[in-house]
Amino acid sequence: MTQDLKTWFKKNKTATIAVAVALLFSIINAIMLSKDFYLLIGIPLLGLIVMLFVFKLETGLMATALFTPFAIDFALFPGMELSMPVEPMMILFSCIFMFRVLVAKTYNTAILKHPVSLSIFAMLIWMLITSITSEMPQVSFKYLAARFWFMIPFFFAATQVFRSTIRIKQFFWCYAVSLITVILISTVKTMSNFSDLQTLHRVMKPFYNDHTAYGVAIALFVPVAFFLAMEKQKNPFFKTLTIAALVVLIIGLGFSYSRAAWISVVGAIAVYYAIKMGMKIKWMLVIAAVGVAFFFTYQADVLYKLGKNNQDSSYNLADQVKSISNISTDASNVERLNRWASALRMFEERPITGWGPGTYQFIYGKYQRSYQLSTISTNSGNLGNAHSEYIGPLADQGVLGTLFTVLVFGLTFATGIKVYRTARSKRISTLAIAFTLGLFTYYVHGIFNNFLDTDKLSVPFWGFTAAIVALDVYFPKKEESC
Repeated sequence: MTQDLKTWFKKNKTATIAVAVALLFSIINAIMLSKDFYLLIGIPLLGLIVMLFVFKLETGLMATALFTPFAIDFALFPGMELSMPVEPMMILFSCIFMFRVLVAKTYNTAILKHPVSLSIFAMLIWMLITSITSEMPQVSFKYLAARFWFMIPFFFAATQVFRSTIRIKQFFWCYAVSLITVILISTVKTMSNFSDLQTLHRVMKPFYNDHTAYGVAIALFVPVAFFLAMEKQKNPFFKTLTIAALVVLIIGLGFSYSRAAWISVVGAIAVYYAIKMGMKIKWMLVIAAVGVAFFFTYQADVLYKLGKNNQDSSYNLADQVKSISNISTDASNVERLNRWASALRMFEERPITGWGPGTYQFIYGKYQRSYQLSTISTNSGNLGNAHSEYIGPLADQGVLGTLFTVLVFGLTFATGIKVYRTARSKRISTLAIAFTLGLFTYYVHGIFNNFLDTDKLSVPFWGFTAAIVALDVYFPKKEESC
């Protein structure tokens, strides 16, 4: 009998070890649960995720995008809050991807040499420099680390994955399906609280922190969904689903009550017609520059006119539109101007290197002025940062911080239009203009808010940017057909 057992164990050595480990883990886990220690529960899931990233890295990228809209902020340890489960997944993915690149040395150098990639490198290097000179280095290096684990999976890895348009569309649908699910949940909650504006601003919780982040995420996806819905589909069922997805996204955009998101979509429509009419990129930039110059030249008159508008935010659509220009009593608008003014004062004091990436919310309080405070003003920074993707970097990273941000946005936009106009395939051309207009909604929204320090917006933003670069690098142009 003993000999039979020895023979059986030899033949089933792997299974025996697995059962023993599982039994030991169960006993230890039961003891730890009795002491209210729950982290061990996640070890089997972590093991599965590691195996997925090691053996199916592309699938791991798509799974991370799929989970992102459902992620919830969770304090793992005091002072350390992560968006669960996606930020740990991004960190793990980044480590495995970088290891594979260093060992295999198979990364496409054409991506690294692309103007968008070079501008991103410049932005990250400057962020590193300003983290070293930061007023709060620990905050800045944590901010920089987060930027890396957002960008390595969804830009540097995604540009390798997006060699196929199928993969690009899969990425879009992975995030979109989850976002649409959140929209449906939020819309049901909206219908039962339609007369309470404050509640309407919170119906998307816990998935999105507020209605502005929720609105800008939806705005990013509306142009892409529109162009995919307009594409000729061989499968009528999938065509119907795409149209239905577009309808849900538009409904979600309306019920987001995010005025900046509405403006961004209108802006994208205007830019699309400008592109269709053949307007050159340089003239678009000139018009934008003239608009900015006009505002600063006549800002006193403009602000005086806007100050006479007393329409506050409302669940009534017409009143909500009117409140966009109310800078006298609308708390959201007044507070935004207060944050901008504080950021500019911080910039004036440190115009070269700024105060350090991510430090604005901890420092701006003493740069506020009593006559600019709103009813929601605070010195603690618990209501977010500088509320601008362009003004915020001025305070955090000095003038070069904003210049590199504008450079990344501008080069991506120019690349998207170039691919749209020169792609040999209409399918590639359609994808290029769709993702370009999707990103443009964020460029406009970035005037009023900044969300690239969050996973919810970084995942689609850098993923869309990667898609445009991939379409430019991997797919043939009309000039190449000669």
